[in-house]
Amino acid sequence: MKRAPFADIFWLFIATRLLLVVMTYIGYILFPVPPHVYPVQPVDIVGLLTSWNRWDAVHYTQIAQYGYQNIYDTAFFPLLPLLIRGVAFIFGNQGYIAIGMILSNLALLGALFVLYQLAADMLGDRVGRRTLLYLCIFPTAFFFFAPYNESLFLLLTAGTFLAIRRQKWWLAGLLGLFAALTRSAGVLLVFPYLYELWVANKGMADGKQSIVSTLRQALPRLLPIVLIPLGTLLYCLYCWKMFHDPLAFSTVQSHWDRQLTLPGVGVVYALGQLFFVQPFGSFYEVHILLDLAATAGFIILAVLGWRKLRTSYTLWIGLLLFFTFISPAIHQPDALVSTQRFVLEMFPAFITLAALGVKHPRLHLAVMIAFPFLQATMALLFVLNRWMV
Repeated sequence: MKRAPFADIFWLFIATRLLLVVMTYIGYILFPVPPHVYPVQPVDIVGLLTSWNRWDAVHYTQIAQYGYQNIYDTAFFPLLPLLIRGVAFIFGNQGYIAIGMILSNLALLGALFVLYQLAADMLGDRVGRRTLLYLCIFPTAFFFFAPYNESLFLLLTAGTFLAIRRQKWWLAGLLGLFAALTRSAGVLLVFPYLYELWVANKGMADGKQSIVSTLRQALPRLLPIVLIPLGTLLYCLYCWKMFHDPLAFSTVQSHWDRQLTLPGVGVVYALGQLFFVQPFGSFYEVHILLDLAATAGFIILAVLGWRKLRTSYTLWIGLLLFFTFISPAIHQPDALVSTQRFVLEMFPAFITLAALGVKHPRLHLAVMIAFPFLQATMALLFVLNRWMV
């Protein structure tokens, strides 16, 4: 087990957070909302914070403060709002936005240490460091700064994989439970868990142990897996009690323009919009291009990582891609909306990209130029309350 470079990881975290703070300050001052109303008073700290309370962040902070007020809120899973509410209670039930941002950033910091361990154990220190760099400067990594659940889900899923690799099965099951309470895709951790368990048991069976002895050793490792779907089941019970629909978080997806389709339908719709509907230079054309690029890029990284990474890691990317593909927003001009954000969860792809960046310096240079530029642009649009992802 490689020891994580604490100072380097910490300073990468601090540097990227400070850049987002500077971007927020500049955007808040130079691009006021509404336009042409330029501030002449001292900077409003509350205004700076609320500039990050946009889109889904609004729902998470409102749920934390007021609970699930209607069935449509159930699309937003409960762990992050519960954590925000718990911390806010300590401070007199105030500061929900700031607390959400602090929790999101602390979760990212924890995820960086976990991801370094996963990447460095497989491919060495240099790839481990490069993985963290690419993740922090990725175009949509600004969501780790906002009160979104991306960083919490990343921490819990990566932590589950690390616990499995260390064969701490009960810890893996517990982290998987929390991941299932954070995002609907968390329940999919059952599959990489089962695969890694099969690999571990196969190693035992290849030895001189009897089948009975092997089964005795395998059973305690198998039991913790029930914790992962238990997280989803607990939320189902809550939805049933509150709204008389145990699958409310799924049935309300149409309200948020998500439709259950065959895999690939969203890509076809996006291509159709790009080539036959949207005029050149239109607002949605850029959205579609970015989402298609994210989709194609992470499919390529999944394929390229097949031989570089453990099979369970590629399986995880494939499951998340499949989960995204079967619920596109086909009634939106961009059917792949939010794909740029969803790929943040596919941490094995960042390990593959890091390995390629180490091997190909020109690719590394291209990433170092393109990623920060796109992140600054998209983060600025986000704080200005312009719809982006």
